[in-house]
Parts: sequence; C-alpha cells; structure tokens
Amino acid sequence: MRVHVVSDVHGNADALKRAGDGADALVVLGDLLDFVDYRDHDKGIMGALFGAEKVGEFARLRREGTRDETVAFSRTLWATLDDPAAAVDEAIREQYATLFAAMTAPTYATPGNVDTPSLWPEFTGAGIHVLDGEVTEIGGLRFGFVGGALLPDGVVPRRRKGAAWRPYLRDREDYDKSVAALTDVDVLCTHGPPALPELTYDVVARRNEIGSTALLELIREQRPRWSVFGHVHQPLSARVRVGLTECRNVGHFKETGQPYVLRW
Repeated sequence: MRVHVVSDVHGNADALKRAGDGADALVVLGDLLDFVDYRDHDKGIMGALFGAEKVGEFARLRREGTRDETVAFSRTLWATLDDPAAAVDEAIREQYATLFAAMTAPTYATPGNVDTPSLWPEFTGAGIHVLDGEVTEIGGLRFGFVGGALLPDGVVPRRRKGAAWRPYLRDREDYDKSVAALTDVDVLCTHGPPALPELTYDVVARRNEIGSTALLELIREQRPRWSVFGHVHQPLSARVRVGLTECRNVGHFKETGQPYVLRW
C-alpha cells in the first residue's frame, strides 16, 4: 500500500493535481487556501484584493513589527472595501473550486487553520472524504484525523464586527475533544504538530507555533506507526521519534510540490 501525504498547499493546485500520482490514496492535511502569499505579494487573496505593495507592507510588519501594528494596518486595509466579507467569500470559493477539482480520488482531507471548513461540503465530490475528529480505514490501517490549529490558552475565539474572515483556530478543550475521539490509531493525521519543541519551532519566522499536548499523549498511549502533520513551514526538525512512532512534518507543499510517502 502506498499513501501520499501533503499539507500547507496554499493554492498550489498545479502540484496538487500530481500529488496522488502512483498512490493508492492521497491524504491532505489542510491549509488549502493561499490567503497571504509572503513570497509573491501580488498573489493570494490579499494580493488580489489590495495589491502587492500593501501586502508587502503587511508582510514586513509580520516580520518586524509588533502584533498591534500588524493588526492596525490590517484593519486599515479591510476598511477600504465596501463589503470585506463578501469579497473574501468570493475569493475563497474561487480557490476551493480549483483546489478540490485538483484532488485525485480517493482523497482523505482535514482542514487547516487557513481554511473555512464550513464551505468544504460545497466542493467535495465523489471520492473525497473530509474527516475531523474521526477515524477511517485505509489499506487495513486506522487513520485518525484532527483539523485546525490551537488558540493560545485563555484566548476566546470571537469574530470581530466587520471582520472579513476567521481562521480555523480552536480552543484547547474543543481540540482535545477531537483528539479523544480517536481510538486504536495506526496513523495520526493532523494539521498541527504534537507539542515537541523540535517540531513546533519555525527557524525562519523565529517563533514557536502551538503544539498539542493531547496529540503527544495519544502518541505515547496508542503508539501509532506514524504521526504526520504540517503547519510549521520551516521546522527546527522535520522528524522526531517518540517511542515506536515516527513523527513527521510532511513539508510545506506549496514550496516543495512533493508529497510525503507512506508505504506498508
């Protein structure tokens, strides 16, 4: 059996069309949308709405500015649109139409934080299975899926009045509930990583993303063959061994265009 795994597609539909070549199944671990393209500022949803110059300044503030400066600048951009939510919704649907059409069957997918899972049922055709807090069998092994990413502890998810879009960020209680629903897992498939420093630290962004302690506990208790995930684009380490489990960041698919291969 051969399964290809990708994460952090961020709009790379051309590579996604080839991701399942030679595989019995394709696993997609989220972040389908290209919301802010930090390499090509004229691309992505923000590039289409505001242009390369504005997105370049936003990217600079993300790298060098404070959170308050970044948020303030972002709000000035959205304020220039008559109906920001409608503009973003249209752009998201356009990307999803292209991306889901690029997936080869059978595909098993879970959303990332840069996704709008409520829209996925509109685009999933035959042979595309969406799972979140669920287990399915592929080639005789049990694959467990958890989507989204964690909010910082104590942060309550709210949709600010007038906000154009809300990422799929989950509080720890909600996320851990999905993890707890996974039993007898052979392959753990998540967007975010387990809580290990080597896997959560991004060496380019120079910050720690939030890893899940619940995922780490599941790995130690259920000892799956593999834990595969994405979210951290440039991790300190792409792999860590936890007991019998190979924990593997499958890579930033937008940039590499190469799936990670599972064989058994």
